[in-house]
Amino acid sequence: MKRTAFTMIELVFVIVILGILAAVAIPKFAATRDDAQITKGRSDVAAIRSAIVSERQARLLQGSSTYISALDQGVASATAGVVIFDDSDAVTTNGTLLQYGITTAAGNGHWMKTGAGAYTYQVMNDPVAFTYTQATGAFDCTHTNANCRLLTE
Repeated sequence: MKRTAFTMIELVFVIVILGILAAVAIPKFAATRDDAQITKGRSDVAAIRSAIVSERQARLLQGSSTYISALDQGVASATAGVVIFDDSDAVTTNGTLLQYGITTAAGNGHWMKTGAGAYTYQVMNDPVAFTYTQATGAFDCTHTNANCRLLTE
């Protein structure tokens, strides 16, 4: 009588191979998630900076040389679920900074308002602090922070 089943050695061999593949693949997926969060942050920073410049150019055409006074509608600091970067101030040319604002949340890959003109973007469990300076129109972070450099350079 001939049996057609897997032996215990064959099953153990398959389980060992699957374990090795999982050990190699899981760190790759974690690195991919960090890369995606950095790319999202870079895109957000570029969009915010572009919107600040665009609003300044519109103001220059109207004869005003000032930068916008705020990057949001005065939402509360450290509050999740509010929209930031959506409206500059009462004298904006088009009424909005970004066409679609960014909703605040806690955790990696999310923005949070921390004060007047102060925001953080959390990447790899490190909140990177950004500040908006109305006098110069600068939206930047401290470049001594490695994650700041990843987001802005």
